[in-house]
Amino acid sequence: MMDLLLRPRIILDAVDPADVDALVEIHAAGFRRGWSADEIDGLIADKTVTGHVLRRESLFGTRRPQGFILVRTVAGEAEVLTIAVAPGARGRGYGRLLMEDALRALYRELVPEVFLEVDENNASAVSLYRSLGFVEVGRRKGYYADGQGPGGTALVMRLQLR
Repeated sequence: MMDLLLRPRIILDAVDPADVDALVEIHAAGFRRGWSADEIDGLIADKTVTGHVLRRESLFGTRRPQGFILVRTVAGEAEVLTIAVAPGARGRGYGRLLMEDALRALYRELVPEVFLEVDENNASAVSLYRSLGFVEVGRRKGYYADGQGPGGTALVMRLQLR
């Protein structure tokens, strides 16, 4: 029983503008080109973008973001703009929790399909998306170019929700 009391509580909720600095840090740790505070702030202010954040509550009640996902919905289609989990929080299923939370919200909003791009070399992400029912519908060679080489290929994946 004592173990249950010491286990951190996981909270999924909407991204808040006060989260921006933590989200910038999490995103920068997960991608070659992290997004700036202005970029993330602009996205979460956009009416077409929904942000979900996963927080882990400490024993002292702090609720620091451990991961987040941003999804844009336009004309009945949704696109996962980004999903990132803090390095120290990876491997705990937080990415799956974020994806499932976002997909449930899209389903409730009657969105019929969701798209995303993922680096073909990101085996854990590709595996997660496939396990959720996403299928490859295209490839974008050089999508992850950063000016230091040809860049990696992105898999374009789609999930039919309806």
